Parts: sequence; C-alpha cells; structure tokens
Amino acid sequence: MKSVEPEVILAAHSSLDYDAVAAYLEEVGGTSWIARMDRGEMDSELNDPQNLIEFAGRMCYRSWEPGLNPNVSRIRTDQEAYLTNILASRHGSVLEHVSFTFVLHNVSRVLTHELARHRVGVAVSQESLRFVRLQELPFWFPDWAREDEELMTRATAVLRQLEEFQTWMSDHFRLDEPGRGFGEKKHKTSFMRRFAPEGLATGLVWTANVRTLRHLIESRTAPGAEEEIRLVFDKIGRLMREEAPALFSDYRITDGAWIPEWRKV
Repeated sequence: MKSVEPEVILAAHSSLDYDAVAAYLEEVGGTSWIARMDRGEMDSELNDPQNLIEFAGRMCYRSWEPGLNPNVSRIRTDQEAYLTNILASRHGSVLEHVSFTFVLHNVSRVLTHELARHRVGVAVSQESLRFVRLQELPFWFPDWAREDEELMTRATAVLRQLEEFQTWMSDHFRLDEPGRGFGEKKHKTSFMRRFAPEGLATGLVWTANVRTLRHLIESRTAPGAEEEIRLVFDKIGRLMREEAPALFSDYRITDGAWIPEWRKV
C-alpha cells in the first residue's frame, strides 16, 4: 500500500495565432487592437487565454476600435476592465473558446465518478484498469483519518490484503508466462480490477473550458462537496488565478470555498 496525495498539473491551454488575427484585423479594421500588444498595453507576456476571450468578445460587437460599429460609442482599452465587464454582463459564451488541460494525478475513482457528472465543456481520458494491471495500491487518506490510529491500522491491513490478492491472481492466471497473449492478459486484468477499492488512486487527463471551470471551482469547493474533490478544485482554482488572473480574480475564499463575485456566467 502506497500513501499518495492528489496532484494537479497544468498540461496545456488554448493559444492564439497572432499573425492570423493580425491578417483578419487588417481586412476588417481594428489593427490598433493587436498593436496594443506591441506597445505593452495588453498583457506583456501575451496571455493567450485572456487575449483569445477578449478577441471573441470584440468580434461580437466589432469593438476593436472606435468607428467600426456606429452603435458602439465607448471602447474599453484596459483588458482587465474589459474582461470584468464580460463576467459582470454574463457574456459567458465567449469563455467557452478557451480550455485548460490538467493531469489529475493520484486522484481516486471516487473523485473521477464525481467528475463524470460534469459533461458539458469537458474532455476526459482516464487510466484504464482493463489494460493496466494493479500491483501496489496507491491510496489517499485525509488528515483526519491519518490521526485515527486504529482506523489507519485496520485500513492499511485491508489494503495490504487486497494487494496480496492482486499478486495472487496474477500468479494464478500465469499472466507473466512467456507467450501469454495480450488479449488474455486484458481479459484477466479486467476481472482483477473488480477487487480494487473505489478509493484507489488513478490518473486522468481532464480538459475544461473557462465557463465550465468557473462553475466547477465554485460548486466543487463548496462546504457540502466531497472532501477530495474540494482539495483538487482548490488546487485548480489557484492555478487559474496564476494563468488567467483577469478571469478568476473575482473569487474570494471563505473556509476553503471559492465564491465568485460574478456568478452564472
């Protein structure tokens, strides 16, 4: 039995092709918008997620610069103010253009079953225990459980027994004998996983757009949410504050709960 901690790794996010955007703006008007990047008036590090959402928002109203849309009399040039207005006005559709991809490492199948309830705006690729044969059983214990000596003694004994049974089944099915076909290994491994606990730590690649992330960071850090998923989405929220502060800085954290100023975007 191996004690582990859930981890969140940011693996990728949406990017913006600035040359393509510049060519488009040259045709429709609005090159001053992208020129602001060269003058350092937008994010100096070219924050692609924030810039892409601003680009999508300005597309809706042709608000690249004054004069392009006679119905628009005022143009916000400060990106933080612009994106705050996006959130405040609940213009949530433009948030769907930007996605972030995470590796959720050493999270339990308890958590992955919870995540399966959220299907809109996400993509999931999870480690398959039909193909991956178990040997050691990684497991996360919350702090309060670790402080209960008798509980830990009994829990680790159960996990060690399950590990031993996994090893016994592997030997019993002779899965490592030369010439054993992969199809047979897969068949038996699929059976063996039925004796793994739901709390078994696993891994998945999980992608979600900004609109979905804002909803899940709020709902899955709420006091009534399952404790492991609260831990994981707190980590996700902190990563998002670093990666796209103009899109996630409106949250206040109260007793571990992330509460946004702008809701239902």
